[in-house]
Amino acid sequence: MKQLITCLMLLLLINFSGCSGNQNKLSKAEEAEGWELLFDGVSLGNWRLYNSEGTGHWKVEEGCIAADGTGSDSTAYIITVGEYENFDLVFDWKIEQGGNSGLLYHVMESERFHTPYVTGPEYQLIDDFGYPDPLEEWQKAGADYAMYLPDTAKKKLNPAGEWNSSRILFDNGHVEYWLNGEKLLEFEAWTPEWFALKNSGKWMSAPEYGLSATGHISLQDHGSKAWFRNMKIKELPEKEREAKNLFNGVDLTGWIAYGTEKWFVEEGLLVCESGPDKQYGYLATEMYYKDFDLSVDFRQISDGNSGIFFRSMVDGTKVSGWQVEVAPTGHDSGGIYESYGRGWLNQIPDEKEEILKVGEWNTMRIKVVGDEVTTWLNGEEMTHLSDPKIGRANGRIALQIHDGGGIKVQWNNLVIQPL
Repeated sequence: MKQLITCLMLLLLINFSGCSGNQNKLSKAEEAEGWELLFDGVSLGNWRLYNSEGTGHWKVEEGCIAADGTGSDSTAYIITVGEYENFDLVFDWKIEQGGNSGLLYHVMESERFHTPYVTGPEYQLIDDFGYPDPLEEWQKAGADYAMYLPDTAKKKLNPAGEWNSSRILFDNGHVEYWLNGEKLLEFEAWTPEWFALKNSGKWMSAPEYGLSATGHISLQDHGSKAWFRNMKIKELPEKEREAKNLFNGVDLTGWIAYGTEKWFVEEGLLVCESGPDKQYGYLATEMYYKDFDLSVDFRQISDGNSGIFFRSMVDGTKVSGWQVEVAPTGHDSGGIYESYGRGWLNQIPDEKEEILKVGEWNTMRIKVVGDEVTTWLNGEEMTHLSDPKIGRANGRIALQIHDGGGIKVQWNNLVIQPL
């Protein structure tokens, strides 16, 4: 009996202890497999505040990353310095009685977003047993917050104050959440089912939620003390993706229209046409495309003042991003314009204005890789630039119709090769 009591006391000591001892380390085998530590038990050098510098009230406490519980739903998030696309992530966590926290991934950082959760999916971390308010199933520990529910038959959650071990696998859109050695849920991101969930619940008012395929990992201080240790990540290879046509020739599936201008399909062609309001209008992809090689055919029926945006976000008829100009002769078709802040980044030489074939079909090619952008019109290079601001961005591809009225442009063969 005495020996049994001693063993139980040792187990309790291990479970309630900090992160000293054999924690926050990689084995030789893990190093060989490509695992990296996100936290070494000593420094928060791999972390900083969201949209800011430093680590605020986050600190290292007995070898753990510690949230002091002074944050809120919209403040006090820290993010990894690096960004991650496909990965296997494991971590230990514990939370105080009645506490609430979370780990988010694919978080985008921008002055447009005041908090990570409007862009990054969340693995929910919460005290299911002692939280003071009733919890919906989508709010409980192990859920893909407000999206996918954990399998309760496999869920073995340790109570507040005790350590839990979690795992997130994101492999080219295939997602798995694990808790204490059991797989709680799995799903495929960006499928019709995924979009139906996104557009029918909490995220209806967060249009950029979950669309980025790369981004920061974030920890949340939701007004509760929480501790993290043994945070390890292994990056997974990106699978080669096939080229696809963004326009199916039948309808606007895969696109979202913004504004009151006209977007429709006519005789197998995508058409934009000025409406009675004569304002700006946009047709944007549901999906984000960061690195890609895009080819688009267009014919300017009247006026032709339009454009192709990339790595952009649209809010009503306000767009944040970069435009490859499509315009009448003399107005820099193939040049690159920033829709906010700096204006023209690169205009085309005057001698290249005649490359545009007025009233005929033209082909615009746009290649974006990292911070490098190159455009071609009818096979001729129009512009090339390298820009760090573009390199940090992510977002949609969008077609524009300019304000002023009297514009009609036909589009076809919008073929994209993700890179």
